[in-house]
Amino acid sequence: MLGSAWSVAHTTHFGMTDPGKLRAINEDAFLADGRLGLFIVADGVGGRPFGGLAAGEAVSVLWERIWHETKARGASMPGQNASWVGSEAIVKIEGVVRTAMQDASQKLRAMAKVDGRYAGMCTTASVVLVAGEVAVVGQVGDSRVYHARGPEIRQVTEDHTLLNLRIKQGFALPEHTRGRRSPITRALGLADELEVDIYAVPVARGDRLLLCSDGLHEYFDREKVLRRLFQLDIQAAAPAAVRHARRRGGRDNITALFVEILGPG
Repeated sequence: MLGSAWSVAHTTHFGMTDPGKLRAINEDAFLADGRLGLFIVADGVGGRPFGGLAAGEAVSVLWERIWHETKARGASMPGQNASWVGSEAIVKIEGVVRTAMQDASQKLRAMAKVDGRYAGMCTTASVVLVAGEVAVVGQVGDSRVYHARGPEIRQVTEDHTLLNLRIKQGFALPEHTRGRRSPITRALGLADELEVDIYAVPVARGDRLLLCSDGLHEYFDREKVLRRLFQLDIQAAAPAAVRHARRRGGRDNITALFVEILGPG
């Protein structure tokens, strides 16, 4: 029950990014702001110019837009007198995340129009905004968000790739496509109009989230790998995830950002 305000849950987090074993430059970027309950992983799209710039700029715009919205709408920070999140507030938060991602995409498009060197630069983005007992997830591209509660782990987001589209249409089988790369069908900066997937995920004390780039999740071919990572201490999980990806080949940039829900604000 609230008007325009929402509460921010208590969280703890730890993230790590690594260029991998084959890339000279790391074009991934991530951000974790526990006071806002905001967590982001972005991966500059390979094969296009200035992927690292695109990822970094997108993260910066996303943080700025969402921070301004929390100030304008009166979001309560941990430790303050916070309201519980109701359905009306969740819809508003979903709108904040969607609009921020669209703004970030338009910023990249505008940069390309001013300077032709930036033409075609784009990035994936997985955004999590934890508000009370809900994590609002915004998704564009093939970075991912996972949610773990006890032994149960599920992939929250859907990959926006040509291969995944063919699987959904019945032209390919998931078991025949493991480890195969595929072109991105959606990314920030890719087109003038941006469709953003939005998910509202109920969260409780002890739940964990993982935001990661495809340089990590391409090596999640066995469920026990994810389960082992989620069972580790929060500060040990991200380094262990990076080591796992590097051991398996590390052919792309690797980013892992783990978040644990400690309780409501």
